Amino acid sequence: MSVPRHWRESKRRYRLLGTKCKSCKKLHYPPRTVCSSCKSRDLEEYQFKGKGNIYSYTIIRNPPEGYTFCRPYAAALVELEEGEIVTAQITDCDLDHLEIGMPVEVVIRKLFAYGESGIIVYGYKFRPILPRK
Repeated sequence: MSVPRHWRESKRRYRLLGTKCKSCKKLHYPPRTVCSSCKSRDLEEYQFKGKGNIYSYTIIRNPPEGYTFCRPYAAALVELEEGEIVTAQITDCDLDHLEIGMPVEVVIRKLFAYGESGIIVYGYKFRPILPRK
């Protein structure tokens, strides 16, 4: 990936951005150009809060090439507070203590690095919500 393309896509990678239909108020993630509910093209950018619950998950013990640095890891479906379901990696936790329904929050972490260019790509993952002191 080229450096300019990397920077063009950074807004999408570092923020949990979707769209909201101005007609029917339906939220979409990933962003859409046409509402899946009412077929309107009148959509606006929507910033999701980044909190939700684990809807389902699996533990990846033999990851594909490029992701071995974080094995084993959990890949999950996270149901956001707003109702949309996103796919993401779960991080910063003991994999043996993950549970369906566990509250999680979005964090920015390393996703992978491009071969010879050495560009490290960061993006969103989720972690269990830490207790407040």
